Amino acid sequence: MASPSRISILAALAGNVAVGGVKLFAFMLGGSSSMLVEAVHSAVDTLNQGLLLFGQWRGARPPDESHPFGYGLEAYFWTFMVGLLIFIAGGLASIYEGIEKLRHPEPLTHVTLSVAVLALCMVFEIASLAVALRQSDNNRSPLFKRRQKRRLSIAQVIHVSPDPGIFEVLAEDVASIIGLLIAFAGVAGSAWLGWLAADGWAAIAIGLLLMLLAGVIVAETHSLLTGEGAARPVVDGLREIMAADPRIESVCEILTMFLGPNVLLVAATLSFRSGLSGEEVAVASDEICAKLRAADKRIQQLFLRPGLPVR
Repeated sequence: MASPSRISILAALAGNVAVGGVKLFAFMLGGSSSMLVEAVHSAVDTLNQGLLLFGQWRGARPPDESHPFGYGLEAYFWTFMVGLLIFIAGGLASIYEGIEKLRHPEPLTHVTLSVAVLALCMVFEIASLAVALRQSDNNRSPLFKRRQKRRLSIAQVIHVSPDPGIFEVLAEDVASIIGLLIAFAGVAGSAWLGWLAADGWAAIAIGLLLMLLAGVIVAETHSLLTGEGAARPVVDGLREIMAADPRIESVCEILTMFLGPNVLLVAATLSFRSGLSGEEVAVASDEICAKLRAADKRIQQLFLRPGLPVR
């Protein structure tokens, strides 16, 4: 069965191929710069989904001598490349097209078709966003769900998710929906209000939106590439499991780090109760490790060591 993040990417890929084709067709008939920019936006998004799938494939390779913790971080590298691609091929190209339209404004044709295409694309994008939101909930750690009862906003999901197949697709879908609204405003202002520059300004606004999207993706990926740990509810859940063991006097320290979208490293220092033999400490450590791994399947690297309680 495909993982939640892969389902999210494939749904976004199918939607981008569909909407990109109809946007390009509408541009060829109507000549709207904002429609062309939206077609470029969909083409870039389609390429982005391909890079995300490639990153997932590369990151799924098993550990070896040169990469003892596996290749999971490759998924973040390729997501970082997606952010750069959106900035250059999407944002800058869209702004250039908008400036050209402002320099040489032309009346739009086939306006009704353009509006119908935008409405159809909106349906596709909303459906893709709904799939991504559902898969983000399926992909969330049980520890997170147990301690975080309040439903997260889209912005919070983007921030806390360590899986680019979730946070990148969500950010992209939100940007696509806003971009479609901007494109509609450009078409309406140019065709119905007689302001020919509206289409050019809409293209520039979409370009700025794409640059903002690129900034969000790059910032989130940079954080993961530089050692981001698990969210606070997850860490608190791990602490609760360890502290509940009667052989543990206190949990001194918990360090976490994502080594990939579904690979979490956990290192904890525990103060064991006095009187335990070395064998009993070893047995307790093994049992605690089993409980932690059962609580969160992403924990594939786990290190426990005894230490003195913090006074």
